[in-house]
Order: sequence, then structure tokens, then C-alpha cells
Amino acid sequence: MAEADIALIGLAVMGQNLILNMNDHGFVVCAFNRTVSKVDDFLAKEAKGTKVIGAHSLEEMVSKLKKPRRVMLLVKAGSAVDDFINKLVPLLSCGDIIIDGGNSEYRDTTRRCKELKEKGILFVGSGVSGGEEGARYGPSLMPGGAKEAWPHIKTIFQSIAAKVGTGEPCCDWVGDEGAGHFVKMVHNGIEYGDMQLICEAYHLMKDVLAMDHDEMSKVFQEWNKTELDSFLIEITADILKFRDTDGKHLLPKIRDSAGQKGTGKWTAISALEYGMPVTLIGEAVFARCLSSLKDERVQANKVLSGPKTQAFTGNKEAFLEDIRKALYASKIISYAQGFMLLRQAAKEFGWTLNYGAIALMWRGGCIIRSVFLGKIKEAFDRTPDLQNLLLDVFFKTAVENSQDSWRRTVSTGVQMGIPMPCFTTALAFYDGYRHGTLPANLIQAQRDYFGAHTYELLSKPGEFIHTNWTGHGGNVSSSSYNA
Repeated sequence: MAEADIALIGLAVMGQNLILNMNDHGFVVCAFNRTVSKVDDFLAKEAKGTKVIGAHSLEEMVSKLKKPRRVMLLVKAGSAVDDFINKLVPLLSCGDIIIDGGNSEYRDTTRRCKELKEKGILFVGSGVSGGEEGARYGPSLMPGGAKEAWPHIKTIFQSIAAKVGTGEPCCDWVGDEGAGHFVKMVHNGIEYGDMQLICEAYHLMKDVLAMDHDEMSKVFQEWNKTELDSFLIEITADILKFRDTDGKHLLPKIRDSAGQKGTGKWTAISALEYGMPVTLIGEAVFARCLSSLKDERVQANKVLSGPKTQAFTGNKEAFLEDIRKALYASKIISYAQGFMLLRQAAKEFGWTLNYGAIALMWRGGCIIRSVFLGKIKEAFDRTPDLQNLLLDVFFKTAVENSQDSWRRTVSTGVQMGIPMPCFTTALAFYDGYRHGTLPANLIQAQRDYFGAHTYELLSKPGEFIHTNWTGHGGNVSSSSYNA
């Protein structure tokens, strides 16, 4: 007897929480796990008293599903996803839907969409953000893939997603093929950037202003009532004041070597691949790499000296406000860069992305949720084909109002020898982007000088010229490769 609305495979924390979330919203879910004993444990414990049903084989699971059958995978990205797809295909029929809710690479999603389409199966790759809590009480969901599947999963997805404003769900159809997973990847890259920016602000407070942890916690609490109102600022305030069992602050005891699962790295790689200067996320990834060289840094610390630091003599309150504005301006740059990458990917793959809707999907439920994202939505509402967020009147004004503070923060930090990879790269990008003329004309001359790579003249764009710079070079130009 087909009774379940959807099946979910993978009973790790995220999977269990999503099932319970779906159950809360009146959907009957069939749970399955590769280690079948986990199904019985889940039904006996966490899912006790719910309408959740279990299955002990994929055949049994499929037989319990209403048509079109909807099967969601929450398993480790990579071969595990392909394994389950291969086992499911013979059991499903034309028009059935497989949804991958893991952190899959977008190219895999595109490949699976195409392969399954040939077999009449609709494939959806959906980003899911918000961690354990989000999965249980309302995540941000970013589905993409076979558009025909959307009407059949829309009600479930939008019911369980986080809600913002007057109840808008943080979930909408993103686009074709791997678009959902691409958007999730950029979301994770932005998350890396946001976290590193907050770390740089914390570093300046701690080492330039010599603030204690409770004091810093109060500052972040105050900042959370400003334009910076966001989940990451809120948890930073909590982390700073948190005390260990011995009554001392926990944060200074934590080893300063950051791990990563790779999604930030994928964003940086895509940026290089599509020629987009997403510099802030790149620096955030490299900052984690540098942090993981802990032992080497401890050695270097004994050998390499920094500036002869004088104590900070300025006005502490004024400098804190400078740091806050530097954080805000840098954050604007990071999001502007993230949306540049989304635009380029849309061009590259022929996707139609709704940028305002993407900002709204990130407005609640996910790790980068913040008031700020509402402003991005408004910017795209004002100008749907907006070339760059910095050109929107709100963001242009915001950066202009923050830039003196931003420059003071960076100058002070540099003078005191504080590393600020993201504050500085954001400022460099802003200054580069607003320059009508950059020194790349010299690069073109150098390339032509040593490799006959040709250049264009300002007066004749589109016409490639080679100059015999030395008098004994030839007049034959190289066109075989681009250095």
C-alpha cells in the first residue's frame, strides 16, 4: 500500500532532522539507511510517536511511495550518491524523482541530470544549508535540475524551509542542471569570507586594542543591532563570552588551525576557471591554509620580526566604529564578487538565475543569514539586470560612507603588523574596480616584448598589433596560446 509522500535515504543527523521536519509539516516519510539497523533505532527513538515509516530494503521503500515517487538522498557526496542512483533506477519508473540533498559538486549534478533524463527519471540537486538546527526547524533549500520535478516537490520543500518577513519560504527553484549546487557552493564560499572577516575584526580588537573577551563579546552584541545583524555575528558574541568548566574563557584555549571540507576551495577554483576576481573568498581559503601551518608559524614567530609596535594611542571607541565599517564594506565586496561569479556561471551554462530570489533563499535558515541579504533582494528588484551590486544606489552609498573608516582600519592594522587578508583584498578590489585605467597596458607591452603576444590600442580595440621592440626581434606574432 503506497502511503509515503517521500523517502529519505541517509540517517545521519541532517537526514534524521529533515525527516522529523517533514513529519511536523504533515508529510509521511519513509526512512532508509544503508546500515538497516539504523532505521529500527531511529523509529524506536527519535521518530517514536511520529508518522515516519521505515523500510529494510530499497525495494520495500519504493513500494511504499505514492507516485510520482520522490526519493531524497542525504549521503556523502561522490561515489555513494552514484551507487544509490544505480540501485534505484531499476526500481523506479518514468517521471519518478531523485533528489540529492548532499554537498555534491555541481558538475556531478549536471552529469546525473543528463544521465537520468535519458532514463526518464527526473533528477534534482539541492543545496541544503543551516546545519543540524536548520534541518530540524527550517533550512535554506536551493533546488535545481529537472524543472518538471519542481511542481511535485515544491509543497514539501517550501513547507519545511525557513520563513522570513511575512512568511516567504527560503526556498525557490534555482535553475537547470547543477545550478542549485552551484549556488550552494557560492553560499559556502561567502560563508568562508564572512567568517574570516569576523576573525580579522576580532584580531584587531584583541591585539591592537588589547580588549578582553567579555568586552569583545559586548561589542559583537552591539554590532548585531546594526547593519551587521546576522547569525555569524550573533554566534561570535556567544563564543567570545563562553567559559569552560574551569571558569576561564574557552576561545583562547582552541588551537588556531582551521579545517575545511572543500566547498570554499571549489568556489575559488570556479572563480579562476571563469576568470572572475572573487578575491575575498580566495583569500579566506588561503587564510585557513596558512592557519593550518601552526607548527611552522610557531617556528617563524621566533625568527621573523614585525614592526616595532607602539601601543594604540587613538580613540578606542572611534577605532571600533572604524573596524565595524571596514567589516561592513568588505562584506559588501564579498557578496558583490559572489554574485559576479553567479552571473558568469549563468552565462557559461545558459542558466537563468533569479538573483533576488537567491538572496531571499539565503535570508533565513542558512549560515550566512542576515538582514543584509534583504538589501541585495531589493537591489535586484530595483534593477533585475544589475551588472554589479556595487553599482546599486544602496550599496554604492554604503561603501562610500564606510570607506574612510575602512582605509583607516587597514592602515592601522598594517602599521601594527596585523594580517588582514580579506579586509585588504576587498579594498584592493574596490580600488581596482573603480579605476577606469589600470596598469595592465604595461603587462600587454611586456607580453608582446617577450613573447610577441600582441596588444590592442585604446584607439583601435579589436585590432591586434605586434611591435618589434628591440629592433632585432621578428615581426611574426604569436597567437597560439594566451599567457
